[in-house]
Amino acid sequence: MSVQYNPTWRYSGNQMKRWRIKANVSREELGVAANYSPDTIKAMEQGVRMPTARALDAADDLCGAQGLLSAGKDYVRAEKFPARAQDFMECEREAVSLWWYEVALIPGLLQTEPYARVLIGNHSPPLDEETVERRVAARLERQEILTRTSPVAISFVVYEAVLRVPQVDKEQLLRLLDVGRRNNISVQVLPFGRAIPAALLGPMVLLETRDRERLAFTEGPSTSVLSSEPKAVSSHTERLSMIRMEALGTEESALFIKRMAEEL
Repeated sequence: MSVQYNPTWRYSGNQMKRWRIKANVSREELGVAANYSPDTIKAMEQGVRMPTARALDAADDLCGAQGLLSAGKDYVRAEKFPARAQDFMECEREAVSLWWYEVALIPGLLQTEPYARVLIGNHSPPLDEETVERRVAARLERQEILTRTSPVAISFVVYEAVLRVPQVDKEQLLRLLDVGRRNNISVQVLPFGRAIPAALLGPMVLLETRDRERLAFTEGPSTSVLSSEPKAVSSHTERLSMIRMEALGTEESALFIKRMAEEL
């Protein structure tokens, strides 16, 4: 699993390390002063974890940086999204059209707060509560795209397995029905009986930005790929077209979801 770094975190952490070494202060000593373990200090110095205000202030005082390290507090901040997904989130905000297929999870733009909280809170390795709350709020904020004054054309297709997991409750199913009633949004279900090999290869998102750039996004457990390469976009477009041909129509899908909700 590759580690992805936030550039601002990495720079601030590197500066903290340089000042610490210059002042002949050990990680253990800085950890005691900031009330962190040496391993946490190491993670901050490497940019894996965000250098906190407490750590920067403690390092500034201990290393005699005269406010130069503490000044980093104004620039280092916790990101709303994981580093590997930030580029996609930027493009999503600029999208004028979006096509989304999911094979295992409710698409993020359609998730209720309880469902999102379960997914984000079940992260491995575990996330601290502050990060969970920040990411839940960010996921819900993204859903603003569904109701913009200038409508974004959005198509969702979900494999039936998405709807069958215990975490999908009646509230979440009704949320799908509610969103699917909007003129600019379609929600389709691909039943088990209509699954084709192309549908089992994983989730994907295709989008077009305001600049008419077309992109394809795929996400796995530890890596994400956002590509504007025509060959990749064309390949994903073809696969999605095959899946949509097998999926139920929007009205049939609404009835399918409604029946499931009534059974709960």
